[in-house]
Amino acid sequence: MITNIADNISSKDGHLTFAGQDTVELAKKYGTPLYLLDEDKIRENCRTYTAAFKKYFGEGSRPLYASKANSFKGIYRIMQEEGMGIDVVSPGEIYVAKAAGYDLSQAYFHGNCKTDADIAFAFDNGVGVFVADNQEEVIAVEAEAAKRGVKQRVMIRVTPGIDPHTYEAISTGKVDSKFGSAVETGQADEIVALTLKQPHLELVGFHCHVGSQVFAEDVYERTVIVMMEFAADMKRKYGYELTELDLGGGFGVPYVDTDGRFDIDQKLSEIAKTLEDVCARLGIRKPLYHMEPGRSVVAAAGMTLYTVGSTKRIPGYKNYVAIDGGMTDNPRYALYGSKYTCFVASRIDEQKDLEVSIVGRCCESGDIIQRDVMVPSTVQRGDIVAVCTTGAYNYAMASNYNKIPYPAMVLLKDGESKIAIKRQSYADLCMNDV
Repeated sequence: MITNIADNISSKDGHLTFAGQDTVELAKKYGTPLYLLDEDKIRENCRTYTAAFKKYFGEGSRPLYASKANSFKGIYRIMQEEGMGIDVVSPGEIYVAKAAGYDLSQAYFHGNCKTDADIAFAFDNGVGVFVADNQEEVIAVEAEAAKRGVKQRVMIRVTPGIDPHTYEAISTGKVDSKFGSAVETGQADEIVALTLKQPHLELVGFHCHVGSQVFAEDVYERTVIVMMEFAADMKRKYGYELTELDLGGGFGVPYVDTDGRFDIDQKLSEIAKTLEDVCARLGIRKPLYHMEPGRSVVAAAGMTLYTVGSTKRIPGYKNYVAIDGGMTDNPRYALYGSKYTCFVASRIDEQKDLEVSIVGRCCESGDIIQRDVMVPSTVQRGDIVAVCTTGAYNYAMASNYNKIPYPAMVLLKDGESKIAIKRQSYADLCMNDV
């Protein structure tokens, strides 16, 4: 089950606790802004996925952690230990995974614009599978494999034409997406034919990704049907039978209490049943099955702590609580209007009787973490604010805008805490300047 906000928090002595630890004390120890990650929860989520894949899809099928959700050395060590594959979308993610000791033969390399240098770097580091987005990439990977005298495993990214009813900015499965080759236009057929002609490429299967924050009940079932009907068509036309099907990621995560809850085990059992049925109907072999969970592995395992710098009350208009971070460490509200659950961690048991907007320190009017948050009217400078469900796409999308350093990240495990990523220093901000 993808947990709700309240499942990982509580209060003690008037302070918010997260993963059983006092957030105010953590803020005092490590400073703010501060990313927290509950390692126990991450491992629990990995085990939920790996157990369900083994139960419903059998040996060889496996979940692949979507690195873009949160990429740092510690996360790849966890994924290696928990038996998770990974997907990577850049040479940077490949480098970090390699530096962590991750076995890159278990990595799938995505991206709609891999440069020649990217492709060579992936070969140099032993990346297992290239997920080819377009015909130019197929030719480029073939050329690099030929140069090295090797046969490279590839998948083709297919656009199935599925609308997941999610944020437009994170919907990726529709025909006019920048990603993949569309079934509807015939371009997916063309790229499969091209790939099968390449002597140094082994086409192992098809990949797709319909979007993120998907809660709609039948999105993945509909996608399986489209993809397997396409696979059956490719078998009829070219005699090719895929061995792997990868449906990408996208399971929804509750950020606020009104969001839905999502049972991973149940959903995977439903997808497995659909895959069995459609393969039986089409008379084709059931492929190995992969998905790429990212947000659903790490999002709810994360929390960000801030220190209040000021409060502003504008009678008859609105109220603000300004914090020592903002869009530099969490740009998602500025990008998508994303919802978050927020607390004044140092006053968790006090009555929430004041509506405020929690805003950041950047010189941008759009630097907002969340509007319409109820907090105690006693909130003041020096209080600690906690923003929940920040384990995905916060650190990963952070920036140095206004020359604000990246926060530290701390892993919480078994009642202990340790630094996973050091706080960026001011000297770090100009280390590449000349």
